[in-house]
Amino acid sequence: MEDFQVSIQLFLICLISTIAVRAVILTRNRNKSDHHPQNLPSPQSLPIIGHLHLISSLPHQSFHNLSTRYGPIFQIFLGSFPCVVVSTPEIAKEFLKTHESSFSNRFITLSMVDYITYGSKGIVFAPYGSHWKFIKKLCMSELLGQRTLDQHLLLRREETLRFVKALKKKGEAGETVDISGELITLTNNVISRMAMSIRCFEEGGDDGGLDDTTEIRKMVKDMIEFAGKLNNVSDFIGILKNWDLQGMNKRLKKTRGRFDSLMERVIREHKLVRKNRKVEGDEDGRVRDLLDILLEIHEDNKGTDEIQLTIEDIKAIIMDIFMAGTDTSATSMEWALAELINNPHVMKKARQEIDSLTAKNRLIQESDVANLPYLQAIVKETLRLHPVVPFFPRQSTETTIICGYEIPPKTSVLINLWSMGRDPKIWENPLEFRPERFLDEERQLLDLRGQNFQLLPFGTGRRMCPGASLALLTVPTNLGAMIQCFEWKVDGIVSMEEKPDSGLTLCRAHPLTCVPLPRLGQLSYLKEN
Repeated sequence: MEDFQVSIQLFLICLISTIAVRAVILTRNRNKSDHHPQNLPSPQSLPIIGHLHLISSLPHQSFHNLSTRYGPIFQIFLGSFPCVVVSTPEIAKEFLKTHESSFSNRFITLSMVDYITYGSKGIVFAPYGSHWKFIKKLCMSELLGQRTLDQHLLLRREETLRFVKALKKKGEAGETVDISGELITLTNNVISRMAMSIRCFEEGGDDGGLDDTTEIRKMVKDMIEFAGKLNNVSDFIGILKNWDLQGMNKRLKKTRGRFDSLMERVIREHKLVRKNRKVEGDEDGRVRDLLDILLEIHEDNKGTDEIQLTIEDIKAIIMDIFMAGTDTSATSMEWALAELINNPHVMKKARQEIDSLTAKNRLIQESDVANLPYLQAIVKETLRLHPVVPFFPRQSTETTIICGYEIPPKTSVLINLWSMGRDPKIWENPLEFRPERFLDEERQLLDLRGQNFQLLPFGTGRRMCPGASLALLTVPTNLGAMIQCFEWKVDGIVSMEEKPDSGLTLCRAHPLTCVPLPRLGQLSYLKEN
């Protein structure tokens, strides 16, 4: 303990001395350097830490507050890393469409994400290039394409039915339910079954679940927290690189070690099943999971002349699918339900729309969503007001002139979706939850797949989230089931406060707890399947 205190004291002495000696030099060099944007508005920075002192535990809100003073495009420095923050659709379009080829790389927080994703070998954080193109094509055509989604339709329907039955049982007993936990269980089970044919949680039973029923959920939660850390000082300040002041590297290695062990075991089991199926013949009609598809490509060398899929690639892809498809969808549904509880007239209107379509004698299905425009509007309004990923990053690969400013290579660009969703120049009464805004003739056609720059919940262009199609099936369907099947009893108004340091996804600060009171009689149609 004494050695640690001495180390801290020595570090502080060195830091203060460095600041005193280099303050003027660094400030002058920063203005002259070819590695930083020229003439962009910027707050006053500090030596070494740059603008980290201005970034709170809710970075998107800090960026929004700075934009009100410095405009819709300004520069900051995360330690020594130059960043440009963008807060309007018009400027975002310049970066993401007009000059997309110059901003196709992801900005990653160095060692953290790189280690999590096996050297950025997956789809989400991989640098733009031939390897990324190969993985992206694989995801869009094989893993998350329409054919694969159709093949797993029954799986998703089973999990929705299981989810509603669990809520019904608790509601009939008058139990208060942690909605966040239930939704994360639902989305984890959908993803884990699609990816590896296992359920990651089974209440009161085994039914093919993992021995440690909370293992995947805990790992995904940890990984999302690591990936979203924008204030990890050890990553942004070079002299602190090996200090691990926040103790994150130790946790990171432990978490990835657990994931590695899990994946090695599951891969061995899948290889054994594949071997037996080759010997016995493929007559069981079993739908291949995503790991089956990846192992087939790996074992049969179905890559390109330059790129072959490795086991580490497979692990990274599965990791990305869990990170991008579990907490994100669950968090979206939780924000939506919280808004509906606080706006009962919206809940009533949505329920009437669903009841009219289903005639109160069957559970909502994915195929119904296209005929439920108000439910779609609720999802859009939720993603506008509460984007699950509040800002998304890109990084420049070459010098580019945008809006009269020179953006040098290796400059990070942070597109603040949260700020754009609250811009009164774009949205009338932007803080009001009003799905009707998406029912007018113009905005009813506004999609969520990156064509309209005022609403980009899944990104746009080459780096658009490959799981958008899956999310746009599961989120409205399961939200619709919650609207259709239950009245939600809560004490008072639901807090809409955001959780600080929540990582990659923007979570609610307080758990949404309520009693799900079953409606529609005994919901006899839940006995189906």
